[in-house]
Amino acid sequence: MQEGFSIFAVSFQIVRSRGENYVFWYKVKKVKLEILGLSPSQSQQGSFALVLGEEMGNRRLPIIIGVFEAQAIAVQMESIVPNRPMTHDLFKSFAAALKYTVKEIVISDLREGIFFAQIVCGDSLGSVEIDARPSDAIAIGLRFDAPIYVTERILDEAGIVNIPPEDDVISEDILEEPSVKSSFKDQLRGLSTEKLQKMLEEALQNEEYEKAAQLRDELGRRN
Repeated sequence: MQEGFSIFAVSFQIVRSRGENYVFWYKVKKVKLEILGLSPSQSQQGSFALVLGEEMGNRRLPIIIGVFEAQAIAVQMESIVPNRPMTHDLFKSFAAALKYTVKEIVISDLREGIFFAQIVCGDSLGSVEIDARPSDAIAIGLRFDAPIYVTERILDEAGIVNIPPEDDVISEDILEEPSVKSSFKDQLRGLSTEKLQKMLEEALQNEEYEKAAQLRDELGRRN
């Protein structure tokens, strides 16, 4: 599915032991990825750069995603529980009600600069592959603690090698411009614990999860 379409515009492909439509992912050379960072995109205003890296190598795969998907990924990475379930949390609840689980996420194709992904999920009777945007697929996969893979072909085609060491460090405070992030952190250090706790509650109430993550980190630093 092309980036930009709704997560609910999905196509299902039932995976059976026999059949021409069966996709043998285990026969396709895949590379396991991990999330290295999430930051505002320098090339597309209002977007974010999700940087994935191969687990046992130095290749990086940057993907430009939307702000709402970035927030959904950040919330899960920071272990923040929103007051109301987000769309990807609803997907998990829906899957659990049907006794489905997500087994893995596969970034499966790249056509004309657009990434495509598959959510591989299933139950005791079989597996299903759901087309999805990589951003939505990863946000959902994180909620199931599912591994993320990319095909070797895509990583060879779109991957970046020899990233400088300083770019490999994951910032604890994501989704903020450096200058804004530094200023806000300095302000937090001068506030009382009671004030920080109140600000955290307000941030969660207003669903300002990036801000809540920084407040939580400052409170955790003091404990």
